[in-house]
Amino acid sequence: MQLQSSAKDQLRAFVSRIERLEEEKAALATDLREVYAEAKGNGFDVKALRAVIRMRKQDQNKRREEEAVLTTYLHALGMAEAEAA
Repeated sequence: MQLQSSAKDQLRAFVSRIERLEEEKAALATDLREVYAEAKGNGFDVKALRAVIRMRKQDQNKRREEEAVLTTYLHALGMAEAEAA
């Protein structure tokens, strides 16, 4: 299969853009790891931070619904008694 010159140029441009974006993504991932490590070094719980970030991304109504279901399950399992007291 042979590509025309314009298609080859277009393909090269796409590949170049993808490679550049992959490099940026890797750099951002490194930056995120460093921020989480800094937070951990300052005594913050990284797992909790990740949960907070995940929750902030959610729609408020969806988050409330999930929290209500979780609370219901915890009560049903007898795990939420300390909150009720």
